[in-house]
Amino acid sequence: MNSKLTMALRLLLGLILLVFGLNKFFHFLSMPPMEGPPADFMEALGKTGYMFPLIAFTEIVAGALLIINKWKGLALIFAAIISVNIILFHLALAPEGIALGAVVAILSIVLMYANWKKFKTLF
Repeated sequence: MNSKLTMALRLLLGLILLVFGLNKFFHFLSMPPMEGPPADFMEALGKTGYMFPLIAFTEIVAGALLIINKWKGLALIFAAIISVNIILFHLALAPEGIALGAVVAILSIVLMYANWKKFKTLF
């Protein structure tokens, strides 16, 4: 795969993860209100007291590692875990918001394929 394209995709994924991770701490992006099961699920995560900070920290670390181009394998594993959960949340509870989650999942898959040498031993 073209290294410039790979770099652009890596930076895009890193930026998405970093921005949305930071937003969980600083709330600078407005989020549409949720109702029903998605809201109940988010409320349950919030009541744990640790899930949102853990998710945010994981997104920030993965995004920062992708942006600075260090430990790409670890960052892409984090990104894969995050993207699977985003996709499953939207498939099960809120299908109307799946677009950004699909972008994150596709970017993660493409970048894992581009860096397959790092993941061969896992499979």
